[in-house]
Amino acid sequence: MLGGSIGVLAGFASAIFLVSLDWATQTRIANPNLLFGLPLAGFAVGWIYQRFGGIAVQGNNLVIEEVHSNQVRIPRRMAPLILFGTVVTHLFGGSAGREGTALQMGASLADGLRQWLQQHFPITLQPTSHERRLMLMAGISGGFGAVFGTPVAGAVFGMEVQTIGRIRYEGLLPCLIAAYVGDLVVRVLGVAHTHYPRLAHVEIAPLLLVKVAGAGVLCGLVSHLFIELNHAIKHMMTRIHNPALRPVVGGVIIIALTLALGGVGISANDYLGLGVPLAVRSTQGQDVFILAFLLKLIYTALTLGTGFLGGEVTPLFVIGATLGSTLGRVLNVDPAFMAMLGFVAVFAGASNAPIACALMGIELFGGGAIVYVLLICVMAYLASGHRSIYITQRIGVTKSPGIDARENERLRDFSARRKSI
Repeated sequence: MLGGSIGVLAGFASAIFLVSLDWATQTRIANPNLLFGLPLAGFAVGWIYQRFGGIAVQGNNLVIEEVHSNQVRIPRRMAPLILFGTVVTHLFGGSAGREGTALQMGASLADGLRQWLQQHFPITLQPTSHERRLMLMAGISGGFGAVFGTPVAGAVFGMEVQTIGRIRYEGLLPCLIAAYVGDLVVRVLGVAHTHYPRLAHVEIAPLLLVKVAGAGVLCGLVSHLFIELNHAIKHMMTRIHNPALRPVVGGVIIIALTLALGGVGISANDYLGLGVPLAVRSTQGQDVFILAFLLKLIYTALTLGTGFLGGEVTPLFVIGATLGSTLGRVLNVDPAFMAMLGFVAVFAGASNAPIACALMGIELFGGGAIVYVLLICVMAYLASGHRSIYITQRIGVTKSPGIDARENERLRDFSARRKSI
C-alpha cells in the first residue's frame, strides 16, 4: 500500500516534470539567444537555494544518506525547488539530466507521506524507522521508473544505488510496486517517452565478446573521468564563498565554450540541455562527431559542477551512446549496436549500479543482446573505481581484492568529507 501510494505521487510529479522539461527544451531551441541568460538564471536559482533550500541543497546525496542513517527529515520543499531549478537550467541551455530531479521529488514526497501518516494515524499504524528506509527506496524507484519509463530498472535501482556491491532485497516489493505504479501514472496521463531502436538478436561470438568487454573498460574509464572532473570543478568552486555566484561563473564559461566551438564550425546545440537527439542519432547508426562524448562530458561537468540543478543520468546516456558509436567504428563493430551498449554502460560505471543499468538496456532496446548488455555494464562497473556520482554512496563490497579494509574505510571517510561541498 505504501509503495503504491508513493508510486502515484512520484508518477504525478514526474509527469508534471516531463511536460515542463519538454516545454523548456522546445522554448530554448526556438529561442537560442536564451543561452546568454544562463549566468543570470544560475544566480537566481543559486540565490533561491541559498535563501530557502536548507539541507535540500544536498540533493541526491541527502536521499541516499538518509536510507543509510535515517536521521534527518527530508524537507518537503525539496520537490518544488528541484523541479523549478532543473526546468530553469534546461530553459537557458545548461547541460543536465532529469534523474536527480525525479529521485529527489520521489524521496521528498515519500517522506512527506510518512510525516502525514504520523500526524493523522495512531502510533500502531505509523511507519517505523525501518519502513521509512523502505519508503525512501520506493521513492527513488518510483521517480526513476516514472521519468524514464523503465519500471524494472527503476525497482532495482532503488535497491542497488545506496551501497556498492550490495542490493537491499528487503525493498523488493515496495520498490517494484512504486516503480510500476509511477510508470503507469505517467503513461495514463499521456506523457510519452523517447523511443529508441530495438536491438536485433546477436549471436554469441568470442571475438565480439572480447571487443565488448574492452569497450566496457573504456566506458568505465570515461565514467571515472566524468566523476573526477565534476568533483574537481565543485572543489574549485568552493573558492567562491557565495554559492549563488558559482553558477554565474559556470554560465559564462559555457557561453564562451559555445561561441568558441561555433567559431571552428562545431554546433553546440547537441551538447546543451538533455542532448537526447544526439543519443537517438547514435543508436540509429548515424554519424556523430568522433569526440562528441568528450564535449558532452565537459558541458555537463561544467553545468553541474558549478551549481546548476538537474541529474547526471541522461547526459551520461548521451556520453555513452556517442562513445559507443565512436568505438564501434574503431573496433569494426556495428556503431548502432555499440551505441546502445554504451548508452547504459557509462551510467553503470558512474552510478555503480550495473544490474539496474543492464535491465534498463533490455527495457529500452529489447532482449536481443542480453549477454552483451550485461557484459559491458559489468566491465564498466569494475573499471570505474570506487568513486561515484553520488558521494554518499557507501562501499559494501570492494571491486578489487587489492583494496583492504583500511582503504575501504578511507573511501567511506572521503565520501563523508565530500558531503560538505
